[in-house]
Amino acid sequence: MIRNPIDASVRVSTRLAELIESRCNDPDVDQPITLGQLRTLVADVLPPSVKAAERMHHFDVEESDLDELDALIEEYGEDSVAVDFLQVSASEPLSRVIETLVNEADEESLPTLGQVREAMAAGLLTRLVGDGVLEDDEDDGLLAEMEGLIERFGPDALAENFLRLE
Repeated sequence: MIRNPIDASVRVSTRLAELIESRCNDPDVDQPITLGQLRTLVADVLPPSVKAAERMHHFDVEESDLDELDALIEEYGEDSVAVDFLQVSASEPLSRVIETLVNEADEESLPTLGQVREAMAAGLLTRLVGDGVLEDDEDDGLLAEMEGLIERFGPDALAENFLRLE
């Protein structure tokens, strides 16, 4: 499947992000949900009075979801995969792994997700546990988490874009 590159600066409202996440995590959904499908879903669950108000451009919370979806559809198309609009960040332990590699790299060669995965497989996790950056049990599952990020964003995505900033 060819994925549209989504501008990382695009953010969806918290309400819409929760809706996207709930639909994407639904085990009964076989295919990735698109913006068009999500819009249909939102429009179908609104009461008839809101559906009529939508045509009159009356503003309320539910309609703002439709307005937000309409704006995204206008810019990216109704076939865009909805999950691409969620802000994604690594877990706190994986962020420490990424941050270690970013700090060790020079500014001209920041690590990609693929490079972080390679470093993790080559012993970085063991080193970070030994250095006290990671707890003994924190390295469990980090490689799988990295694989998930790579599957979704590709091995050439800059790893620092996924740092959890809290």
